[in-house]
Amino acid sequence: MGVKFKAVPSDFEERLDDSRPAHEVAVELGLGKAQRIAEKYPEAIVIGGDTIVSIGNHQYGKPENKTEARQMLQEHNGQVALVTTSVVLVCKATGLVDTRYAQTEVLFKPYDEEAAEAYIGTGDWHDKAGAWGIQSGAAPLIAHITGDFDTVVGLPTRLLARMLANVGVNAQPVTHDSPVPQHSKG
Repeated sequence: MGVKFKAVPSDFEERLDDSRPAHEVAVELGLGKAQRIAEKYPEAIVIGGDTIVSIGNHQYGKPENKTEARQMLQEHNGQVALVTTSVVLVCKATGLVDTRYAQTEVLFKPYDEEAAEAYIGTGDWHDKAGAWGIQSGAAPLIAHITGDFDTVVGLPTRLLARMLANVGVNAQPVTHDSPVPQHSKG
């Protein structure tokens, strides 16, 4: 994106909440992470965010083991998952707090147990909400997406570039070659 940055992990505790819309939870988690880092770097513009995968009202976290990953993938089979990624800017020194989110629908193909097991065998499901990553091995399980690919990857760069422009930081969105067919919204 043409922006110099330092990646600093946040120790903010993430909790999903199926009783609330995914976008509210994603913004809350992204804001919590960004605020935690802004305490340590009060002069910096901190970029935070969170990605939540949901089907219906159920929000999926990261699986802890192969059994959980297998169960999550079974629940995705032939379904439409909504991927919600929040983007948050915080600067303690200036009082900046800007919270937004983007959403992309992901239509999973009907797939057999063998296809799911092949993906699980790659180990790519580790540290992935819903037990899958579109940018790597899960693409064969996906029919198409409706929305921006980078929202699914976890950083909607067009949205972030607009937000940074509002605070005088020049950034260029990243263009991706999606490994699955992509439909535009609307």
